[in-house]
Order: sequence, then structure tokens, then C-alpha cells
Amino acid sequence: MTVRLAVVGTPGDRRVSLFRDAALAYGLAEPHVISWRDVLAGREVSAPAGALLRVESPGEDAGTDALLRGPGDPSRVGGGAAWYRAFLAGLGTVAAIPGVTLLADVDEIGVMFDKRRCHAVLERAGVPVPPAFEARSYEELRDSMAGRGWTRVFVKPAHGSSASGVIAFEAAAGRVRAITSAARTGTGFHNSLRVRDYRDEADVRCLVDHLAPDGLHVERWFPKASTGGAPYDLRVVTVGGAPTHAVVRVGNAPMTNLHLGGRRGDLETVRSRPRLWESVLDAAARAAACFPGSLMTGVDVMIGSGRQSVAVAEVNAFGDLLPGLTDFSGKGRSTYEEQVEAVLARWT
Repeated sequence: MTVRLAVVGTPGDRRVSLFRDAALAYGLAEPHVISWRDVLAGREVSAPAGALLRVESPGEDAGTDALLRGPGDPSRVGGGAAWYRAFLAGLGTVAAIPGVTLLADVDEIGVMFDKRRCHAVLERAGVPVPPAFEARSYEELRDSMAGRGWTRVFVKPAHGSSASGVIAFEAAAGRVRAITSAARTGTGFHNSLRVRDYRDEADVRCLVDHLAPDGLHVERWFPKASTGGAPYDLRVVTVGGAPTHAVVRVGNAPMTNLHLGGRRGDLETVRSRPRLWESVLDAAARAAACFPGSLMTGVDVMIGSGRQSVAVAEVNAFGDLLPGLTDFSGKGRSTYEEQVEAVLARWT
């Protein structure tokens, strides 16, 4: 069988380019690219008959963002519910493209992009996750925290990625503190590459109430292990349900995202503890097993401060953008090459 690949993405996006490079490295034809703009604008889209179709992130394209959330500054925080509705509609269009085989189940992608639904799926499957609740306002957030005796939580927009709008929130002894990458400006809140620390309750209330209409997923704070005094977690990529790549993300704030100033740490920090490493891989594999129709997942695994426990923070449908990272089994494959290898093994 001759394998022909196609991808739904943003032409020129780094993700699409890396997938293309992986396909060419295996001697395959250049993947056919379907633009997210065309999908979301309702234009007719197609792919070569028999193509194996990868769904890629819409990326950070301003035109695509406008089709998802409506006109406005792409850096703005909020609008997640509108984005999600348009994204689900786009996934429906992709699923209806005739003559192709999808490499990821669009319904599973939809679940992974709703933190509330994803958390519920993981919890039902027995995957270790932090306790959580939903909130629809700042007052409900505070009341629910008080009722549970929680003083520290992570407040996450139900639909979002790249830590957009995520708040590490503390409330105790009559004081509040919110750490977030959302910057308050004259036109609302916007994503920033610098993490901010808000201690005025009026500012925190304004941010939470700004995000609340789109839905909030609130998790009890999971104290993370640290290295050199800095907290860290892991992004574990699974391919075909098996963990293949992992990167330690060391943060200078509660959020460890690399684009927010986090840095890659030494994986041996975890691998040198065999039981801990096994727990990390087991949690990632169990999380991936909840999405059997997805060729790849990016699972964010947190390690407890005592290095005895683990918990899954997120499962990402597009969590493989880790340039320069090779598999931990020593074959030298990138995350994209690993997926092409898996595709060839299954379809040839």
C-alpha cells in the first residue's frame, strides 16, 4: 500500500513544516495541506483519495483566530466558548471529508479541548488527577473553595491552551494572590510572555469574572516537586498509546510552560528514580488509553513535592511541538518522525 498523508493546519505553521519534514525523511510524498481558514470559512475542502489525514492545531494565525472567536486582537484573553463552538463545527467538517482516514478521532479532540470533560473522563478511568470543581463567577469560586477548605487552586478556562487565562490563585488570612500571564490593559486582558502577580482583590475579581462566562475548571493546587528551588513537571508524548518522548519543564512560576520562561530540565532527574519514572509513564499511558482513537497525545504529568505521587494536569490533542527532542528509547526520532513511523507500521 502506498501511504499518502494530508494535514489540516495553517500553511507555513511550524507544526505543519515539522510534520512535512518527517514525512519526507521517510521517503513519502509531501503531505497535502488543508487550510484551517478554508475549513472554518465554509469553503469546499478535499484531500487525495485514501489519504491518512492528520488534524493539526489552528496555530496562532490571526485570520484563523478571527474565524474562531470573532474579530479582535488575537492576544486577547477570553472568548473560549465561541472558539470551542467554531472549532467543533470545523472538526465536523473535517470528519466529513470523503475518502480519507483520520489519524485522530475528532470527538476525542473535542473532549481534550474541554478541561471539564477531559478531567471527568480521566477521573472515571482511575487516572490520578487533582480534585476539581466548576465555577461561574468569582463569588462562586471563593464560596466553593471555602466550602472545601481549600486555600490554593488553579483556575483554568474550560477551553484554552498555552496557559492562556490560567490563574494560580491563593486566598488565606483575608489576602489574595493571583499569578497569571494575563495582563490587564485599557481594552481588557491580553496574553503576555511575562507572568504577573496580582494582589489587589478587585483586579483578581475582574479577571475571574471576565473569564467565567466561558466556563471555569478549578483544580486543587497540587504541590509540585522542585529542582534548584524551581517547580517542574513533565510533558509526555504518547504515540499509539505508548509514551515515547518526555521533557522536563522547569518553571520560574507555578506555570511551567516553556513560552512563559520555563526551561527544559534534565530528564534524568526523574529517570534516575525507577519507581517514580514508572509511575509517570503509567499515568501517561493510562491517560492516553482514554483516547484510543488518537494517534498522539501530549500528557502533562505533575510529580508531588515528596516525589512519591503523580497526577495528570492536562491531556493535549496537539502536544507534540517539541523541536529538537528525541525519543527516550534512543532511536533518535522526533515526535513527528515517531508518528510517521507508527503510521507506516500500521498502514503498509
